[in-house]
Amino acid sequence: MIENYLLEELVTFAKYKTLAATAQNLSVTQPTVTRGMQKLEAEFGVKLFNRQPNRLVLTKTGQLAAQEAEKILNQNQQMILTVRKFDNSQKVVKVASIAPGPMIVLNQLTLPKSVQLNNDFIHQNTIIDNLKQHNFSLIFTNQEIMTSEIESRYIGTEKLSVNLDKFTYLANQTSVTFKELQGTSFVVLTDIGVWKQIIQQEIPDAKFLYQNQVDSFTEITKYSNFPYFSTNLSKIDSTHQNDDDRVNLPISDEKAQMPFYASYLKEQRQLVQPIIRQLSASWL
Repeated sequence: MIENYLLEELVTFAKYKTLAATAQNLSVTQPTVTRGMQKLEAEFGVKLFNRQPNRLVLTKTGQLAAQEAEKILNQNQQMILTVRKFDNSQKVVKVASIAPGPMIVLNQLTLPKSVQLNNDFIHQNTIIDNLKQHNFSLIFTNQEIMTSEIESRYIGTEKLSVNLDKFTYLANQTSVTFKELQGTSFVVLTDIGVWKQIIQQEIPDAKFLYQNQVDSFTEITKYSNFPYFSTNLSKIDSTHQNDDDRVNLPISDEKAQMPFYASYLKEQRQLVQPIIRQLSASWL
């Protein structure tokens, strides 16, 4: 078994080309590096270097050895990170979501101190990797994931609605469709996760005035008649306007109804179940 420090010396030498530069970057003496190179050749049992006057050059075999050494070092580092993340996941429950809804509800609950809510939304395509790599213990998604390692539990459905000026003709209806909202200008919070893609796809000719800050969004909706979106869950958010005189209409399209699932590694089921039960009981 070749020790890591020797592999590191080989990779560093392949990068910097000289013994002096290798020693400097590794904060060791040049004789130490020289002995390391000799030991490497002995360990491999092949010639790794061409020795020229005042110069040491990797052979083609040496170049291959350096490439493989770098792979091993990266794998070792990844192994350490994975183990540390796993250990941390047994102590801290990191929770993420693809959209704000579940996080809004969780923020209203009294959760154990071991629970950490992630403010950045996760892309659907990264959920499995994030769980397997122990970046998160629990991720809320709009698709059920069932594999040999991961399972999902249905939590509830988030329902999209639109808030319209009461003097518009649509305000007299009991519900609206995405098609009826075509050509409308909306003020929208930028960070709404997967909902952003849905409204842009379903109302392609609408104009969306995105606001990065909640305060800016609140000011615009308060002092203008721009329509804006909300859901059955956003109504419990502390930033939601309860004194708004707009008419709230549910959007009847199927894509305006988003089911949410709690996805997690099966091995962490007991760890996350209390959070799932608490969220399910508080879902509107």
